[in-house]
Parts: sequence; C-alpha cells; structure tokens
Amino acid sequence: MKPIISPSLLSANFIDLRSDIEMINKSEADWLHLDVMDGVFVPNISFGFPVIEAVSKVCTKPLDVHFMIVHPEQYIEQTAKAGAMMMNVHYEACTHLHRTIQQIHAAGMKAGVTLNPSTPVCVLEDIICDVDMVLLMSVNPGFGGQQFIENTIGKLARLRQLIKSSGSKALIEIDGGVQAETAPRLIEAGADILVSGSYVFKSKDPLATIHGLKTL
Repeated sequence: MKPIISPSLLSANFIDLRSDIEMINKSEADWLHLDVMDGVFVPNISFGFPVIEAVSKVCTKPLDVHFMIVHPEQYIEQTAKAGAMMMNVHYEACTHLHRTIQQIHAAGMKAGVTLNPSTPVCVLEDIICDVDMVLLMSVNPGFGGQQFIENTIGKLARLRQLIKSSGSKALIEIDGGVQAETAPRLIEAGADILVSGSYVFKSKDPLATIHGLKTL
C-alpha cells in the first residue's frame, strides 16, 4: 500500500500561496497539512481560520489540520465549518481527550491525536480505538526545518504494536524531518502518512519530490 503524502503548508510561499496550492492540486499528494500555532503551546505563531478557510476554497485535497494550541476543543465547530477533513489535537493540550475526540467526530471530522517527542506511546492505550490517526512528532513542535529525532523509529514500532494488539484502525502519521533519507525508514517501520514541508516546497521540482515520496 502506497503511503499517504501530506505536504505541510507551513513551508509554502505565503506571498504566492495560490500557486503553491495549485501545485499541490496537480501533484500526487493525498492531503494538505496545516499547522495552527498559538505562541503559547509552542514557541511560534503561524496562521488561523482566515487562512484555513481561504485554502479550503482552492485546495482540492482534504485538509489535515494540526492544532498546536492550548484549548483546541474550543475551536471544533469552527474547524469543521472551515473545511477540515481531519482535526488533530495534542495529547499534551487536552485534559479531557476522550470528550474532545467525541466532539470532533460529532462535528463530522476525522479525529487525530498528536504526541510530542517526549510523550510515550503508552498514554494512548485507553483512547487508541477511538481515534482515526496518531501523529508522532519527529521533531519538537513549533518550527519547520528541524533535524529528525532518531528515537521516532523505535517509537513508531511501539505504536504499530499497540494498534495491532488493540484492534485499532488508526493510521500513523509522522511529522518532522521527513526527507529522502528518513522517509523510506519510516515507511519500513510502519508509517502510513508522511508530512513533509521544507523537503517538498523548497525543492527544485516539488511535483517530482512528492512523486518520490508517494512511490516509496
């Protein structure tokens, strides 16, 4: 089965965003990954609902929206109305994660949960059968272009085992440092979805780069 490729909008050219989205539309990318940062949960600020709503009007690929914010549960209905296919929230940001997952599903979206690099897979034991996707951060969240954290490979294997033993249908997404050297190793270790930002948008031929990831 071919991996799902979700290029990260954070690395796009915001001066000419329409051109980059049109490139994504023409490409073999499956989803478009949008990182929403608040400067509180992570040490950076990215973009919010005006950008998500504008992108949803021109992007033909499903929107994979990753909230790196405090209190993401306050924005579930707004996220659905903005056109998101997937609403992904951090385990570390949700006091009542099960309730949040239920509310995301009730709003008509798929529900994802993200783990920071230092958060162990075992915390998902009681929620793994309720989520559609788990995102493992392979860099510390907040900035693009960081170096891949090697522990992610072993962590991915542990998550794959948890999913198998529980009977969960959750997909595994990896975000951070995904490029030519790390991508094949991640697929071999059990990743279903690859998020790639700088490697795609900064390449000389983004369409070819996406094709290369898609055909791993």
